[in-house]
Amino acid sequence: MTRVLAIDLGGTNLRAAVQSGNVSALERPSREPAPASLDAFVARITALCAEAGAVKALGLAVPGLVEGSVCRWIPNLPWLDGVDIAALFPQLRVAVGNDAQIALLAEAVEGSAKGMSDAILLAIGTGIGSAVLANHRIVAGTHGGACSFGWACADIKDHGEERSGWLERVASGRALDALAGQVGLASGRQLIAAAQAGELAAQTLLELPARRLGTALAGAVALLDPQVILVSGGLADALDVIGPPLLAALRRQLPPHLRGISLKAGAFGPGAGLVGAAVAGQAGSGWRQIR
Repeated sequence: MTRVLAIDLGGTNLRAAVQSGNVSALERPSREPAPASLDAFVARITALCAEAGAVKALGLAVPGLVEGSVCRWIPNLPWLDGVDIAALFPQLRVAVGNDAQIALLAEAVEGSAKGMSDAILLAIGTGIGSAVLANHRIVAGTHGGACSFGWACADIKDHGEERSGWLERVASGRALDALAGQVGLASGRQLIAAAQAGELAAQTLLELPARRLGTALAGAVALLDPQVILVSGGLADALDVIGPPLLAALRRQLPPHLRGISLKAGAFGPGAGLVGAAVAGQAGSGWRQIR
């Protein structure tokens, strides 16, 4: 089996590991600050390859739009915009993709969507990432940005923003942080913990973003008819409190034959991007097709 350097590159951190066997048992896992420039990125990947030894492929997850091996728009890492990753590392077989799509690849091959043909993934953390598996294939779209549910809108009065969509602004981790302040809490994580502890005020505050998520997702379910909706990121641990109002709002907007959709947490949690990068590196440029 090809020895792969797997990289999950975020706006803040770079996670790395080496894979040459079971994707669930990655070697040499590490975490460090994300490079601050393209030169620093190339130098770090080159060094990681040398440290790992005999690496033949690179699997890379990035937080933005990718076409083929070219990074088109990486908002938090603008030095990657327009960069062809394959051209940077011609000695390696390169597979690069949006981080949510790569995370869904991990779940489809070895995780909570294994054996399924159709699924939606929402990665809800500071923002909202998303991806779709349709007929055993990760959907890319014309510009690599298909299924960006953070931009979904269920408010006709919203004026929009350049850098974030309506759903991301009202139901992501940032939105929960703002809600937490209304009851004297410091963060969305504390708000979720209070709701899980049975505090009515916290549970009530969480209902609105949960209903917004459900309402926006109803259109996606109606369009795609998936078998499951997977939630990863920070809100994956909060499905016990956000799941019921989310599903109630979603099912209210769907016909009977679509209301059976299930909602579950991803199997790999924050490690899905790294596992998916390893899977993509093994598959090469055709990683979107789940075999």
